Amino acid sequence: MREQGRTIDEKRLARVRAVKEAYEKDLLRKANVVGVGIGFRQREGRPLDELAIIVSVTHKVPRERLSPDDLIPSELEGVPVDVQAVGELRALRA
Repeated sequence: MREQGRTIDEKRLARVRAVKEAYEKDLLRKANVVGVGIGFRQREGRPLDELAIIVSVTHKVPRERLSPDDLIPSELEGVPVDVQAVGELRALRA
């Protein structure tokens, strides 16, 4: 499979998908989390060639200001997790 000029390993994608599905409900219960998906990890706003579980949050909060229950792990079962700030999400009217 190819996406944005990258070749995605189908076996790796299936593994990331399975881990995402296993943890999605728990991640969505955490403070500021508005979505959970799959994509490429980012560093300084630039995408890397590393497939990850993407946790979308309204805004990033310093770790020390979050309760232990709201901390998002950097990986789940060996799959990287990337937290990305997306702001408030709103449905558009047709």
